[in-house]
Amino acid sequence: MSASQIRINALQALGCHGALPEEHSRAQPFEVDIVIDTDIAPAARSDDLSATVDYSTVVTAVIEIIETRSYALLETLTTAIAEDVSAMAGVIGVTVEVRKLRPPLPAHVDSVGVRLSRGPG
Repeated sequence: MSASQIRINALQALGCHGALPEEHSRAQPFEVDIVIDTDIAPAARSDDLSATVDYSTVVTAVIEIIETRSYALLETLTTAIAEDVSAMAGVIGVTVEVRKLRPPLPAHVDSVGVRLSRGPG
C-alpha cells in the first residue's frame, strides 16, 4: 500500500460550542483542517470515486457535527470529528485541527484550536 493523503483545508462552518453560556445560543465561526491517511492507488488506477475516500462525504459529515451538536470544549468537538472520519471506509488514519475563529477572550486572538491525530498520522 502506498502512503498517501487527502487534505481538506480551511473548511468553515458556524456552530454553538464553548464553555460560556452565550456560546451555546449564538453560532460562532469554526475552521477545520483534515488530513486523511489512505491508499489512493486503487482510485488513481481506476479513476473511480468509489475507490477512494469521497471528500464531499467528509465535508458534509463535518459540517453536520459542527452545526447540529454542541460541546463545551474544542477537545470534544475535535474528537467527535476525528472519530466520525476515522470510521469511514478507506480511512487508515486522520488528523483533525479545529479552530474557533473569534474566541471570546480579553485580547485579540485570530483563533484558538486543537489538533488530534488518530491512526498512522
